[in-house]
Amino acid sequence: MKLANFIRVFALLCCIAPASASGQTQDTLHTDRPLFTSGDLWLAGGFVAASAIAAPLDEWLMKELQAESRQSNRFLQNLATGARVWGNPGTLIAGGGLYLVGTATGNRRVQDLGLHSGGAVILANVVTVGMKVITGRARPYADSSDARNFQMLRGASAGEYRSFPSGHSTAAFAFASVVTAETSHWWPGARWPVGLLTYGTAALTGASRIYNHDHWATDVVVGAAIGTITGLKLFRYQHSHPDNRIDNTFLRAGLQSTGGKWNVLLAVVPR
Repeated sequence: MKLANFIRVFALLCCIAPASASGQTQDTLHTDRPLFTSGDLWLAGGFVAASAIAAPLDEWLMKELQAESRQSNRFLQNLATGARVWGNPGTLIAGGGLYLVGTATGNRRVQDLGLHSGGAVILANVVTVGMKVITGRARPYADSSDARNFQMLRGASAGEYRSFPSGHSTAAFAFASVVTAETSHWWPGARWPVGLLTYGTAALTGASRIYNHDHWATDVVVGAAIGTITGLKLFRYQHSHPDNRIDNTFLRAGLQSTGGKWNVLLAVVPR
């Protein structure tokens, strides 16, 4: 029964957010829409449900993944390493790489994707780092016997007390939310394939943090919530306010000066 619950948590992490993105990305690229909508309640409710399922499984799941047979499995070791690296620094490298490619090729949409995905990772992790310091939760390797070991502001003094939430999970889900939302505008039919790929990879990143004895399951779920919600809100704000200072400063691909004015060129990606 507990294993079935764990599978449900994993499925929720993979599917709740891309499904909610359909309600987040119905507007055009530049449309004045509310930052918060009724769809946010479904998204938040899904993460609350996932957290409720994960909480009683924290210690059990940790013991299961720390079993010698799983820790000595070469495939699981390599998968966990790759997923961890993707969370940090992989997502920032990917966002920066997309931005540079878009800038070099004059493709504004690729540049936009890189800027917004990298920005979401940074912004979401600012929130996560603040929570880590405030909540002071002990990492599993510091105290594997008590998943409820919290102490206010203890995270400011030592890294082993910065377990809650997971920063790698935050980054991976922030990247996934922006990439899925952005590409859904270009190719609406790609929402589910792209969403399942990016959110599935993010879920593996979260699982790797439990496997590596660095986080509890609830750390991962809450990190996923922060990353997903931050990414979607950043996406909605920036595309509802195309004249915002960050975009005006850094999004110059696909623009040329004619008669002292900037004109938008056609992007390589078809509309």
